[in-house]
Amino acid sequence: MRSWCAGTAAAAIAASIAAGSTALSSAHADSVNWEAIAQCESGGNWAADTGNGDYGGLQISLPTWDANGGAELSPLPSTATPQEQILVAQRIMATQGPGAWPRCAACSQDEAPVGSLTHLLTYMWAQAGGCPGSSRAVEEGAV
Repeated sequence: MRSWCAGTAAAAIAASIAAGSTALSSAHADSVNWEAIAQCESGGNWAADTGNGDYGGLQISLPTWDANGGAELSPLPSTATPQEQILVAQRIMATQGPGAWPRCAACSQDEAPVGSLTHLLTYMWAQAGGCPGSSRAVEEGAV
């Protein structure tokens, strides 16, 4: 029974991946808790400009901002509204996936549809201690 479940789960994951990057990209864009990512990246400060080369609540670099149409909205992410930052972040998510926010995107899983590939992968990341405040990260002293 266990090997059947594992095989079924593997097949379901493979089928989800085979569904195409467009479907996955739009799922990421629609199911991301941007507030949680901003809280993780900048402490929720949408005007963050700390001199580290990343700006705004989502800590977007200027080259990435410009490459994803941000310059049409505001010169810097830190001077853009949260809605403008999220619009550009959705474009980034569509092309780069959650790897654009490697530590923080997985921590926004609460908005991902339960059972989706996004939810599964982010749940696994959180269980591995990848999210600040996750029970495993706290147990291991990472927080």
